[in-house]
Amino acid sequence: MSGGQGAATMRAAVQDRYGPPEVLHVEQVPRPAAAAGEVLIRIRAASVSQTDAHARAAHPVFWRLLAGLRRPRWRTVGVDFSGVVEAVGADVRRFAVGDEVYGLMSWLGGGSHREYVTIPETGWVVPKPMNLTFEEAAAVPDGAMQALATLRVGGVKEGSRVVVYGASGALGTGAVQIAKHLGAHVTGVTSTKNLDLVRSLGADDVLDYTREDLAARGPVFDVVIDAVGKYAFYWGRRALKPGGIYVETDFGPHKLHTLVHWIAGRWMGSRKLRFASGRRSTADLLLLKDLIEAGSYRPVIDSVYPLDDVVAAHRRVDGWHKVGNVVLTMDAAPGGQGGGTPA
Repeated sequence: MSGGQGAATMRAAVQDRYGPPEVLHVEQVPRPAAAAGEVLIRIRAASVSQTDAHARAAHPVFWRLLAGLRRPRWRTVGVDFSGVVEAVGADVRRFAVGDEVYGLMSWLGGGSHREYVTIPETGWVVPKPMNLTFEEAAAVPDGAMQALATLRVGGVKEGSRVVVYGASGALGTGAVQIAKHLGAHVTGVTSTKNLDLVRSLGADDVLDYTREDLAARGPVFDVVIDAVGKYAFYWGRRALKPGGIYVETDFGPHKLHTLVHWIAGRWMGSRKLRFASGRRSTADLLLLKDLIEAGSYRPVIDSVYPLDDVVAAHRRVDGWHKVGNVVLTMDAAPGGQGGGTPA
């Protein structure tokens, strides 16, 4: 509970130690107020991403260097959000009370898994796409902006032959759609049950990794994007043309091998390993808004959980079987909208 009598409070998912989803619980915490140049947003929905799971568990261990060695410096995780402007601080010009917005918070000191947040007017927040629900809008920013940054690192353009390995995740579903918008020929790699979904997002070709090895197709691709951190440069380079680019996006297994081959590759061969950029901008949020409203991009939602079921939502993400995005809502009671059931 908050300290002062009568002080405004809100509900938030919090943690006091690193660990599995069970370290999370919902409690009343002080509600923030908008300072000068800030907006107070009532959160309607937020996603639960792999970034959130990494921060919660401090895995890989480098997270402790950023978020606290012994315990979390910030009790609430969460990056994506959608909601309504509740109040504005002095000198705010871009937003007014009642505006529907979506965007991202900095994961350093951020945390959208709560009922209210404040964010600078100049932060990563823009008007919500008109044709999306709050749940759909919350499923867009982090994955889609990662996809944009990753495609830029790979130099994807019209005519590029691109592989998205892990095409059914949050980043992967975004990368398939944006690469197609850029005019690339896209091959989506996923499991058997998600082949139709990836096709529906615009992939020109799909590959079932349980039945076929991407490398067996030979060196025919310009860019290979590992969207889930489960592939590796020392495999994927065999699918690249000379001069092709492999883009790494996450710290999954096989990374020691990846680093060894990256070092060796500086002296051997022309195929390149690049690491994904963390670039974020309001311009990209507005670009995504335009794509969505034009019908060129759609968010994919795996499941929707109320805030009280935050532990179950994190378990779903930890299982590595989600399709698209897991979403938290702030309004529903336990077992409410979506019921925690995968879509």
